[in-house]
Formats: sequence, structure tokens, C-alpha cells
Amino acid sequence: MSKIFISYKYADADVRPLNHKWFTTARDYVDELQDLIGEEHINKGEKDGEDMSVLEDTTIQSILGDKIYDSTITLVLISPNMKDPNLPETEQWIPWEISYSLREQSRNGRTSKTNAVMAIVLPDANGRYDYYIEEHTCPYCNTRTLYTNRLFKILSCNMFNRYRHTYSTCPHHDVNNRPETGECSYIPSVKWDDFVSDIEENLDRVLEIQKNIADYDIKKNLKTLVE
Repeated sequence: MSKIFISYKYADADVRPLNHKWFTTARDYVDELQDLIGEEHINKGEKDGEDMSVLEDTTIQSILGDKIYDSTITLVLISPNMKDPNLPETEQWIPWEISYSLREQSRNGRTSKTNAVMAIVLPDANGRYDYYIEEHTCPYCNTRTLYTNRLFKILSCNMFNRYRHTYSTCPHHDVNNRPETGECSYIPSVKWDDFVSDIEENLDRVLEIQKNIADYDIKKNLKTLVE
């Protein structure tokens, strides 16, 4: 199995309780993934809470480089409070983890590829996903809406970023607001329950998207997106 890096907001407790726990955080979902996939296949971000404003870019690169370099897939756990609105995105770990996942790194004459990336949406404390995914937003077709404006920019900019757009033929949409179809995002979004119901199929899906990376306008540089 491919080596997997997991990016997540460590202390976000606005998530559905797991295994009858009274108190669950996004970190508990990482433990669940380790049980399902195998701990030996997973590296994880563990720096939540560290003040990034005092870190140089080279320090961030050193911290993240080793964990991400030998991985092939990055899974980013979307949770309701993953973004701290009081901090710039450059001072939060998840955007940097995604940025380095999308970059190529060279070491000892070997250059790593851009990781395949999937956004796994965790259910909120009420077991709902509609803080980010709203299903059946058109009563005539099977359309869903993703509220990408609630994500970090490096995530949202790598969604709906296929160069060649294809659109739904449903006639009940304004011509300028037609839903996109097919694998329209380099970083696709999937609900937690759907992901764990067929992990292998979902991992194969993002690896197939990665094979077609030339079809996507990939944004890798965090600072150019937020400045």
C-alpha cells in the first residue's frame, strides 16, 4: 500500500463522537484510520498549537519535508473548525502540509512526485456534513454543492481546477452556474462514511487523478495564494 500522510486540525472537537466516546477530536479519527489502514502506512501532522509566526520557511520545510517526502497520498481531514479565523493561513499547519504535499522534493538525486490528495469530510458533532457538503441542491439532478470558501485557499484553489471543464446538461441551471461533472478537482472531497466504506477504491481514485495531473492547474505556493 502507498505511504499516506494525514493532515488535520488536532484539537477540533466539533466532530461526531467515535465508538461511544463522550469527547472526540479530529485526532481520534486519525487513530481510526490507523486501525483501518495500518499504522505502518501512515505519517501524520502533530504540530497543532505550535506558534508558526516565529518559524522561518527553511524550518517549516525541515519539519514537514521528512514526513511528506516518502508519502504518495495526502489525506486532509476537513472539520468544522479546521481554520483559525484569527490567524493568517501562513501561520497554520494544514496549508503548509498541503503545499508541501503538492510540491516535488529532491533528495539524494531522487525527486518525489506531487502527492495524490483527497479531502475527507468529517461529520460535525450532530453527525451532519452540510457545513461543507450539501446534497441535492438541484431538485432535478443529483447535484451537490461544496462550500469551498470555508476551506484554506490552497485547498479551494485545487478544487474545480481541471483545465478542460465539463458541465451537467440539466436544463434547470443558469448557463453561468452549471455544475461541473467528472473528476473536476485535483483534490476531490468525500464524506468520512463513504471513504471508510471502501478505502481501497477511494485511494485508487486519487492515484488515478494523480496519473492525470497534467489535466489540472495545480497551485502549490501558499504565500502567492494568500498575499
